[in-house]
Parts: sequence; C-alpha cells; structure tokens
Amino acid sequence: MPKQKSKFVCQECGYESRKWMGKCPGCNQWNTLVEEIESSSHQESGAKRSFSAPGSPQKPESITKVTSEKEPRIDTALPELNRVLGGGIVPGSLVLVGGDPGIGKSTLLLQMTSILADHSHKVLYISGEESVKQTKLRADRLDVKAETLFVFAETDMDLIEQAIDQIKPTLVVIDSIQTVHQVNITSAPGSVAQVRETTSTFMKLAKSRGIAVFIVGHVTKQGSIAGPKMLEHMVDSVLYFEGERHHTYRILRAVKNRFGSTNEIGIFEMKEMGLKEVKNPSEIFLEERTQGSSGSIVVASLEGTRPVLVEIQALIAPSSFSNPKRTATGVDHNRIALLMAVLEKRLGMLLQSQDAYINVAGGVKLDEPAIDLGLAICIASSFRNHVTNPKDVVVGEIGLTGEIRRVARIEERVHEAAKLGFERAIVPAKNMDGWTSPSNMDVVGVSTLEEALEMTLEHQTPNW
Repeated sequence: MPKQKSKFVCQECGYESRKWMGKCPGCNQWNTLVEEIESSSHQESGAKRSFSAPGSPQKPESITKVTSEKEPRIDTALPELNRVLGGGIVPGSLVLVGGDPGIGKSTLLLQMTSILADHSHKVLYISGEESVKQTKLRADRLDVKAETLFVFAETDMDLIEQAIDQIKPTLVVIDSIQTVHQVNITSAPGSVAQVRETTSTFMKLAKSRGIAVFIVGHVTKQGSIAGPKMLEHMVDSVLYFEGERHHTYRILRAVKNRFGSTNEIGIFEMKEMGLKEVKNPSEIFLEERTQGSSGSIVVASLEGTRPVLVEIQALIAPSSFSNPKRTATGVDHNRIALLMAVLEKRLGMLLQSQDAYINVAGGVKLDEPAIDLGLAICIASSFRNHVTNPKDVVVGEIGLTGEIRRVARIEERVHEAAKLGFERAIVPAKNMDGWTSPSNMDVVGVSTLEEALEMTLEHQTPNW
C-alpha cells in the first residue's frame, strides 16, 4: 500500500497546510481549510505529466527561429460568440465559461455544439449534472437533431478520457468541471484538488490532441468562479455569462483571452426556443426610452470594438437623513460620488443634502471614463428639473477641475449614433480634429462641464 499523506487545503484559494487553521493565511477567509488525503504514487505520476505530444521530445529553441503560423479557427456560426472568442474557436484551446445558475450557460453551449455538429464536426457533450434523457429534453426544446453530437453523462475522469479516445471529437464540452473527479484522489468532487487535477488533465488532452475543450464553472455568492484562482490561470480563455434573471438579455463577456481581445462582449436574448443573437444592441437599450422627462441622457460607450448607445437615468431628491443615499446600478458608485463633488465644487450645485439614484437602462454595466459627461448631465438635469434634448448623445471624460478630456475612438461612437437617428453629438473639444463627422449630424466640441450643461439642458438658468 502506498503511503498516505494528509493535508489541509483552502477551498477558496488553494492554500495548503499540514495542520488545520481556522483562518486561511492566503485569502483570510474563515473555516475554508478541508482535510484531503492523497497517495504519494499519484503525486509522483502527476509530477511526470507532459503536455507535449507523444513521440516528439522538445528542447529549448531561439525565439527568432520559431516559425509563426496563423491559428486556424472553427467558425461557430454565431457572430456574437465569434466576436468574444476573437474570431472563432482555436483548436487545442481550453475555455472556461462561468455564470450564475440558470443564466443560460448550458443552453448557449448546447446551441453551439449543435451548429458545429451540423457542419460535420464531431462534438462530445459531457454532462455531469443531468442524465442523457434530461439533456435530450433540452435538445428537443432547442430543436437539436445533429447526428454527430454525442451526449455522455459521466463524472469519472478515466471513463471520460476513454470516450474522447473512442469518438475523437473536434470539440468537447464539460458541464460542469465541479462534478468531474479522479478516482485516485480521495477528496470529494468540486474540491480544490479535484478541480485542479481534472482541469490539468483536460488541458493535457486539449494541447496534445488538438481538441477544443469548453468547461463550465460554477460561481460563488460573490460572483467569482468557484474553486482555486489557479483555475482561471490554467485555461486559455475565461468567459462570463452575465445578466439579470428577470430580464431577457444576456451578456457574454471575455475577462481573459490568449487569442483575442479581453474587452469584447456578445449580447443575446433569451427566447422560448433558446438564445437569440442581438445584432444591434443600441436599439434594444433605447427602445423604451421616454421623452420629455428630466434626468435622462444617452451616452456612446465602447465595449471592446463595438460602440453601444445606452440610456443613463438619474433621480435627485431631497434627503430626510443626515447621510444622503448614493445608489448606483450599472456604474461605479465611487465615480458617482466624484462627479457629484465636481458639480458641487465647480458649478455650485448643493448636492450634499440630496439622495442620488443612478441607473443604466437595460441592465448593462458601464465602466469606462467616457460616460462621465453623460452621468454629470443627467444628475444636473434631475437636480434642476430641466429636460434634455432626446436627439442628443454625449461622450467625454471629466477631470477634477471640471474640464472635458478626450476619449478613444470618437469617430465610431458618433457614426453609431448617426445610424440610430440622433441629430447632435456633444464631444470633447480635443476630439474634434483628425476625422470626418457624419453629414446628417451636428457634432459640437466642449471644453468644460459648464459649457456642456448650457448646451444640453433646456430652459436653463444663467447661474448653476
């Protein structure tokens, strides 16, 4: 019998200790160390693993002599998914997909595998949470009838590896990684040791055999992927599927991508027959906008390479408490406090006794500084109860002295607004040179926040 060793592993960060501790020194979380027993023979075999193809020993090589080849990509026939992945699926890549329960991760991957199977690709869908019949029920709802889509309900890593060797698929989907386990590891499925070892095995299979592997990961209450943080470091791409369960729109966001940009997003709408791509998200976010009311403005935000027009709403009301409320949905709470301080200091608006409620319509999250001007205008509009022009779109970053600073890719933002029928764009004055504005739109450059408010708010008073 091999010698058994006991250790305590943190289930949050993967910190290992020879004795139990109430508080993990790695992540400072309480009661997260769990005892695990692992045989020394398994440790030795794991240390000898190689991710190179068998029969092809490698040696150090000068980078100037390495021949670069363009990676062939597999077209998923879903332009939104291709955009997030950087142009398609790279063979031999390992992709981690995370998201809240019931958000649509399995639905998206089943639709993707169905499309690839219809284009003569062999696909293996491994379900560790549902039986084959349950997966078939979902497939019937999504009208999936591909002959080369194979379903396998199994959680044993050895049996999964045998199925991959037997079918030799182009793509493998693991739903989910927290259910797969190695039989020679005594810890329970979903523990740090199991997640680390099974992901390492899938990485070996992907790299050595050129198989693209998608693994689904559960998320914690804080919204991060469950398991050790090293899981995100091991994979090639990390995709988050976001959205409110009470809204029909879903956003697929790349937070890590070795084969493309990490700022791209794909937008889908949940229908009865599955997920449907949203080709023009700006129209969706603006379709319910009310006109003639204060505290509303449209901003041109940039998500990756895609310009998106979104409505920002603000409600400023007198507070009955000594500490006014500052509530923000879809934008950074600290950024709101900064902009309100600029409005109060530079323009004399007495906002320190006002409750502020800020909302980005449609449930999208905006985190770039280019939306500062839109936030400040809608706050001032609600505070003074002055209506903004519904045909205006604004973009610009605000400094602490009240100046409007330039933003990136202004031409794409303005042209997107022109396509949706907006008549005037308020942009930073430093962005006015070096590009051609649309013929059907009036583009106005502003240098200060006061100048921007005088142009955008109707029935304004001389002094702010």
